Amino acid sequence: MSSFLPRRRPEIAIDFGTANMRVLRRGDGLVFDEPSLCCVRGRHGMTSLLAAGSEAYAMVDRTPANLRIARPLCRGVLQDIDAAKRMLRYALAKSTGRRRWRAPAAIIGIPADATQAERSAMLTAGRDAGLGPVTLLTEPFAAAIGAGIVVDRPSGAMVVECGAGTTEVAIFSLGGPCGSGSVRIGGDTLNRALADRVHLRHKFLIGERSAEQLKLDYVSQREAGPAAPSDLPVSGRCLRTGMPKTISVAMHDLDLIVEKHVAQVVKVVRDVLARTAPDLSQDIHDAGIMLTGGGALVPLMRDIIAQGTGLKVVVADKPAHCVARGLESLLDA
Repeated sequence: MSSFLPRRRPEIAIDFGTANMRVLRRGDGLVFDEPSLCCVRGRHGMTSLLAAGSEAYAMVDRTPANLRIARPLCRGVLQDIDAAKRMLRYALAKSTGRRRWRAPAAIIGIPADATQAERSAMLTAGRDAGLGPVTLLTEPFAAAIGAGIVVDRPSGAMVVECGAGTTEVAIFSLGGPCGSGSVRIGGDTLNRALADRVHLRHKFLIGERSAEQLKLDYVSQREAGPAAPSDLPVSGRCLRTGMPKTISVAMHDLDLIVEKHVAQVVKVVRDVLARTAPDLSQDIHDAGIMLTGGGALVPLMRDIIAQGTGLKVVVADKPAHCVARGLESLLDA
């Protein structure tokens, strides 16, 4: 796998996700894992950083008028380059401690369908944050390595990387992509869909953090099986009274939203399979499909993809960390 790396051996790897940033250091493993968020003071380019990472996450939906939450990435790609620089600087300072790095070489994960402009923006953010030479590696490739797939053998392997901002489908053989597809939806999209459903059906508003917690509670209850409660509590503001309140949301109502979400993923998977060479198709039929990314833990994801394709579907061990594990293995290559 060393052929995928530049001449200068990278010291760190960065999984810069829509929801979380993870930094790995060669020889030390994971040294930073916090939400990809910044809280800044001021407007219109005249801003100063107040908090980042976990501290900024605690401020979501709680900021006064003179503060705002800045999100470096949206749907997997940079939307705020200034916030990306601030987040990278914060992560590097926190993960390196008192050690002084002289512009460390780095690998950064990026969506496979990122445009040249999006790739250039990430390279610029890395350089301005104090990184040395930066190598961009596609996230599905890193996820495949992190899931334990031997990507350089002459056999097809299909990975569905279910991130917070984008879901990517890729087929690998002999160390390269043989087919790919993506849809700019992910865990954040599902959060918004759940919040919209609660809004429309119950005339009830919930914030971003409440929507995320509702999704996590849904995952937990679905994993518990038939013995789990049929309703989930959620807190927010009632639009009828204007007052704060806690209501119950039916699990089967949330199932409809999740099924609609997964149906879009199934369509991309089927489209990629329809363009795949026959011998590679046979390999995938034998090996099945590997799900990675935090979205792989969403109930019904595995079952609906299996039903829609007729193939075996396997969820990777600790799927949310597959990209980070793949990047770490390349540091040690």
